[in-house]
Amino acid sequence: MLSVRNLVHRYGDTVAVDGVSLDVADGECVLVAGANGSGKTTLVRHFNGLLEPDEGDVLVNGTPVEDDLVAARASVGMVFQNPRDGFVGATVGADVAFGPENLGLSRDEVDARVEEALDAVELGGRGDERVADLSGGEQERVAIAAALAMRPDHLVLDEPFTGLDWPARQSVLDRLRALSERGTSLVVVTHDLRDVWELADSVVAMRDGEVALRGTPDEVLDGLPGVGVRPP
Repeated sequence: MLSVRNLVHRYGDTVAVDGVSLDVADGECVLVAGANGSGKTTLVRHFNGLLEPDEGDVLVNGTPVEDDLVAARASVGMVFQNPRDGFVGATVGADVAFGPENLGLSRDEVDARVEEALDAVELGGRGDERVADLSGGEQERVAIAAALAMRPDHLVLDEPFTGLDWPARQSVLDRLRALSERGTSLVVVTHDLRDVWELADSVVAMRDGEVALRGTPDEVLDGLPGVGVRPP
């Protein structure tokens, strides 16, 4: 369970997130939608301690993030809007191994997790390839694999389809669908709901740092244009 209570985050005098409260249940798929500058990315970066709240609380599986940052980052995998921002290894295998290595796991356990994660995104056997030589869709899948290698309870993806062509979008969507079916909770930040609408259990629409709408896809559909979000 991810729980956010009365979260406020400021950049100087600008309030980016203003009193947001929400829960993401285990196994739930939540879409966080909104126009640029609505606070989507700022909100989700609190889920594993990449940002600290000015006010309010964020709990991962019942524990405040600041009380156990390592546990929060092991439980909440984060895939950035530009996957290159998160790469730390020159090769596919080195990048995916980085997180498990920093958990202090044995070499055998790290290797097993890397193999499992790469197989999950259909990149098995390509661990020696250079990340820089991959296509955009393949890089996105490496970023997802790096998160999966931590075996997180929750996976947060910030605009995962930006810049991807249609085959790459479908490949990433297939991976997300499989993860959802396996019980991994997903939080997908997007301004374009078309690709992931069918996966959603609930939709959170943000405007000016606040939650403007929340409900099932059917419940919020008619209200989306009023908060600056294009319906799928």
